[in-house]
Amino acid sequence: MGRFFSDVITVFWRDWIVLKRRMVKFILSRMVAPLLYLVAFGWGLGRSIQVESGSYLDFLVPGILALNSMNISFNSITPVHAERVYHKSLEEYIIAPICPDAFVIGKVLASVLRGLISSAIILLLAGVFGAHLSFSPLFLLVLVLNCVVFAEIGFLAAMKLSTYEAMAQVNTYILLPMSFLCGTFFKTAALPEGIRHFIELLPLTHTSTLLRALSAGEAMPWLSLSVLAAYALLCFWLGRRAFRQLTL
Repeated sequence: MGRFFSDVITVFWRDWIVLKRRMVKFILSRMVAPLLYLVAFGWGLGRSIQVESGSYLDFLVPGILALNSMNISFNSITPVHAERVYHKSLEEYIIAPICPDAFVIGKVLASVLRGLISSAIILLLAGVFGAHLSFSPLFLLVLVLNCVVFAEIGFLAAMKLSTYEAMAQVNTYILLPMSFLCGTFFKTAALPEGIRHFIELLPLTHTSTLLRALSAGEAMPWLSLSVLAAYALLCFWLGRRAFRQLTL
């Protein structure tokens, strides 16, 4: 067990060293999109929108947190795809005396860290813009779970897809529609019934629901938390199996 955790830390530490050297660029680049969302939808469009509780900015920030942590976690782990397909450097990990599961967990944790740093930036910006949120350990837990789910999905895609274009299509055909339909900017109840039922099965919808309820001080939607945890377990199993197939 000690060897397993040592392997996880080794993989994670390699990514942390890379991130630390690029930290300033990483933080500045992650401020652009949330800043534009807050200005355009929070200050601009949001002033003409009424919601049941609080301001539209208070409604919007949890959705932006869910959206941004999804994108950052997914895209932070996709360089594994280039290491596998183009650079062939993933083979160094495969032949190294590292447990395959430890490699998957180490990579996912490194992406989760990037997602959390980006989320912290959004929370700081939201405070500057005047948003009022209730922050709690459960709120942090949901953010971590969301990062885990989408980092695992990114890892699975990196193991299965064979071209850079195919990876880009995951962003275009899966992440982008989820960004706008999964309760980020409006409640899913506004969608046509047939589409709504499908959208409410997706993990980002449950993250938005959880973060919005917790930030407003409402009761925890335990069903959504259970669904998110189930996604995390399922995606880990799929990613682990895909990576193990490379090592056979």
